[in-house]
Amino acid sequence: MSTTKDGDIGEFADFQIAKELGGLELLDASYNKQNFSRHSHEGFTVGVIEQGAQRFFRTGGNHIAPQDSIILVNAEEVHNGHSATDYGWSYKAMYPLPCHFESLYLEGTQDQHRVPYFPEPVVHDPHLATQLRLLFKTLKEDKNRLLRESLVYATLSMLIQRHGKKKADLSTKNPGEALVIVKEFLDDFPQADVSLDDLAKLANLSPFYFVRCFQKQFGLPPHAYQIQARLRYAKSLLLKGFKISDVALEAGFHDQSHFHRHFKKAMGVTPGDYIKNM
Repeated sequence: MSTTKDGDIGEFADFQIAKELGGLELLDASYNKQNFSRHSHEGFTVGVIEQGAQRFFRTGGNHIAPQDSIILVNAEEVHNGHSATDYGWSYKAMYPLPCHFESLYLEGTQDQHRVPYFPEPVVHDPHLATQLRLLFKTLKEDKNRLLRESLVYATLSMLIQRHGKKKADLSTKNPGEALVIVKEFLDDFPQADVSLDDLAKLANLSPFYFVRCFQKQFGLPPHAYQIQARLRYAKSLLLKGFKISDVALEAGFHDQSHFHRHFKKAMGVTPGDYIKNM
């Protein structure tokens, strides 16, 4: 964590991927000027604010996470982020996938394949914050695989017990089948150059009404959701060892600078930083 003489928190981001932990992504970062665009992740966001405060959008409203609080964002949930102070903020975060939570439950039980839902965007839980800091420290400094795995799942279990709900208990919306088909098309073919009219026809809706329904259901308009789908596809290509310049074009971005800009706004690190510690 770096702090300037006038109290500003300097810019720094260290992104890690723990392959032996099912590809668990980890971020240790300090930001001052960073302004995350509205985006979503395949995984959950679980982070501890170490210094300063972060303001972010989630669940239809804006929230402030002060020092020592915990940020919780559900998988696929639209959110953004920027500093809530003049000095920036520092935090440590992990991005567990739904499968990390599913593996906590015994096979053959009614809880199998259950994924939690975290209703509160910001929680104040000193005990859990201490546990998360221990986890982040261990993952950074200790190479003992059994210890690392055990601590990850113990922390996720604690998180569920203290702040998780059953997603089925809270979800009363069932997206229209036509909208799901469009979403799945964008997920499966993120690089496709499709028009609004093409997508609206796929949903059998007028273009204007389609945009309204899609944004209401999934939290982003179709063009913004396509960007997120392209970023997810690009990440998978980077993990396979493709060159950044090739990834940019393959994923459907105009050029490398276009890809770089969207990646940095969504992930907080550049594509080069993302693959540096793989």
